[in-house]
Amino acid sequence: MNRDWIATAATLSSALPYLQRYDDAIVVIKLGGHAMGSDEAMESFARDVVLMRQVGVNPVIVHGGGPMINAMLDKLGAKSEFVNGKRVTDQLTVEVVEMVLSGLVNKRIVQAVNRQGGKAVGLSGKDANLMVCDQTDPALGFVGTPAEMNPTILRDLFAHDIIPVIAPIGAGRNGETFNVNGDTAAGAIAAGLKADRLLLLTDVSGVKNAAGEVLTELTAAQIKEMTEEGVIAGGMIPKTETALDAIEGGVRAVVILDGRAPNAVLLELFTEHGAGSLIRKG
Repeated sequence: MNRDWIATAATLSSALPYLQRYDDAIVVIKLGGHAMGSDEAMESFARDVVLMRQVGVNPVIVHGGGPMINAMLDKLGAKSEFVNGKRVTDQLTVEVVEMVLSGLVNKRIVQAVNRQGGKAVGLSGKDANLMVCDQTDPALGFVGTPAEMNPTILRDLFAHDIIPVIAPIGAGRNGETFNVNGDTAAGAIAAGLKADRLLLLTDVSGVKNAAGEVLTELTAAQIKEMTEEGVIAGGMIPKTETALDAIEGGVRAVVILDGRAPNAVLLELFTEHGAGSLIRKG
């Protein structure tokens, strides 16, 4: 027999304990970076998500879309203001953000999943008041922080084998529309669902120690210590903060993993190898 066939069969057989472990589990995936960068990467990601649903996992996709927003703002000639390095989201900007995220980006992901044989439905945090937000900082305009989560609509979709694809747009208490950081939205949704896993896809291999080595498992206490020591810095800080908030909110574990790796989510869930840094409460 062909050795590749035998290896494939062995891989499927070894996945059994993991398939049993995640049967009916809720896994929230923050999609961004490389996985959104090409049609080929999107197709591969979509196939993995459909496979997850096929074997009994309840996946939820939360996506970003910063580069697409910037491109549309440039096309419209909209000039952005920044406060302490953060973009001010004025009325025009939040309208563009909603148009791009809830429209162009969201439906691209929905179509990719559906093409692979899944049943995906696109939502934003405004649908069914899924994510009610308070204004983060008046100086930043229409930027929101999730304050109240209502995930019943997602559980209803799970019951019909539907994969939710969520744009990080929140509803204000007085009818406002708020732009929410994608990682923050994913963490809040995962906490609202008490998800088994939150997977944060990034363009790095995971959380690294002072020697530059990827740490495959960490506790919340280690994350706090490494941040205080400056080992965790820059763009990794918001991701680890999201992880800590999600765990505090009831998520069993968070994984920061390299979305550039082929089949990263499958490697993380269904093999002994994993694909990034797993963070637990401790």
